Amino acid sequence: MTLAICAQSEGLEARVDRRFGRCACFVIVDTESGEEVESLRNENAGASGGAGPQSAQLLSQRQVEAVALGNVGPNAAATLQAAGIKIYCGVEGTVQETLQKFNDGKLQAVTEATVASHHGMRG
Repeated sequence: MTLAICAQSEGLEARVDRRFGRCACFVIVDTESGEEVESLRNENAGASGGAGPQSAQLLSQRQVEAVALGNVGPNAAATLQAAGIKIYCGVEGTVQETLQKFNDGKLQAVTEATVASHHGMRG
């Protein structure tokens, strides 16, 4: 499975970022091999609005099958769901540690927003 993990920088040793739409980077990994496929800079992090849905569309274009994040708003959650991308919460530590938690079945799957809409708030 191709999993995107929200991170503060590139690579498997990067610290995870609990934000989705405004995270600095998505580290895309192959969960079976444990290898990094790509570190993708999130160009939507500085968007004035709509960062979550735009980031979800970016991952959809990369054929990502699941995302591991801290929190997701309602618009991003709806966009991820519509794209068929599974959502997992519970990121902490590094990208590598989050990948291990995913493979151990320790991340929580969610089907809806974990935070309220930000309505233009940065965060």
